[in-house]
Amino acid sequence: RKPPAGAELSLRNLFETYREVSRKNLLEAYHDAIAARDECLTLFNLGHLSLENRGLAEDLYWATCQKILRIVRTLPQVPEELEGLERQLADTYFCNFSVFQSVPDSWAIDQLFPVVPIHRLDEEPVSRAVLADITCDSDGKIDHFIDRRDVKDVLELHDFHPGEPYYLGVFLVGAYQEILGDLHNLFGDTNTVHVALDPDEDYTIEGVVSGDTVSDVLRYVRYNRDDLVARVRRSAETALRAKRITLEESRMLLRRYEEGLSGYTYLEQD
Repeated sequence: RKPPAGAELSLRNLFETYREVSRKNLLEAYHDAIAARDECLTLFNLGHLSLENRGLAEDLYWATCQKILRIVRTLPQVPEELEGLERQLADTYFCNFSVFQSVPDSWAIDQLFPVVPIHRLDEEPVSRAVLADITCDSDGKIDHFIDRRDVKDVLELHDFHPGEPYYLGVFLVGAYQEILGDLHNLFGDTNTVHVALDPDEDYTIEGVVSGDTVSDVLRYVRYNRDDLVARVRRSAETALRAKRITLEESRMLLRRYEEGLSGYTYLEQD
């Protein structure tokens, strides 16, 4: 949006840079946007730029970069200084898995695995993204992907539709990754399906192996399910006698706790 009347010169310059981006001035606009944003940051640190205008400066800077990137994607050759824009502006898709359990070599030795969407294949993937897992580790990500002749920093994915599942496949993983996988952040073995191909190019599901439950993983680190339930039950009874919770709330707490212990270590749909 347009800066308010009387806004600082650097903020107004940033807005003008955004408005005037064209194929002819990509590099100039990129450098001007960086300089104007840096000036705004300096003014903010000195107390001469409001928090609202500081946020507006960030919005204008990234909007300018997005505008430049849309043009860059149409160029036969990308200027060297703009090659990093695709990575800077990539979305992050959080996936329901652990890199350290399922593809540890991706983290340990930068092994490249084929990663592709396995549905919506009749739609063009218009987003550029990197993948992050649900561990609390900043290394739990995949940000290098197989390209035709080299390695690329982003993966072409479809737009995410809130409330709808989006499925990706990581291929050529094999038993070796399964053996190497560990309980980082206590994420256990995943559910496994054994599939056999038929001669007529059909397939048969020969078996399903359930992954670890929360109780399974806690047992690996020497926590006993019955002891944990007993502790929570005693705490609930104490809170009930002190009238901090109702009888119904106590029952619900115990039921949810036991359900959680029996559940999957990864996110589950209700």
